[in-house]
Amino acid sequence: MSILKKILSRSISKVKCKTLDEYQELAKTTSVYPDKCGDFYSFLGLPGEVGELLNRVKKVHRDRDGNFNEEDLLYIKKELGDILWYLSDISSMFELSLSDVAETNLEKLLLRKDNNTIKGDKRSE
Repeated sequence: MSILKKILSRSISKVKCKTLDEYQELAKTTSVYPDKCGDFYSFLGLPGEVGELLNRVKKVHRDRDGNFNEEDLLYIKKELGDILWYLSDISSMFELSLSDVAETNLEKLLLRKDNNTIKGDKRSE
């Protein structure tokens, strides 16, 4: 196991979140950025993190025919975590809990599934 993986596994093992709301509360304590950035910081940071994730996936498909290795999966896991952090921060700005956001999304998707519109052929708001 590489030194980086050992460090990451050690620091990760100290933080246990059983729910999205627990994550959100802990994430709030790390939401520190210059006042001049205001609320736009997270709105602008989110697409940057999504771009980093997509770039890695693109390169794996281009260079290794879509064969992801452990390093790729760790990178993806970390980028998904960054995306989750930004989603959490934006949700907190609007005083929405991540669990409520997740439940609302599932309700919307299940309604689409029940209406046989999950493939996007009809909009159900």
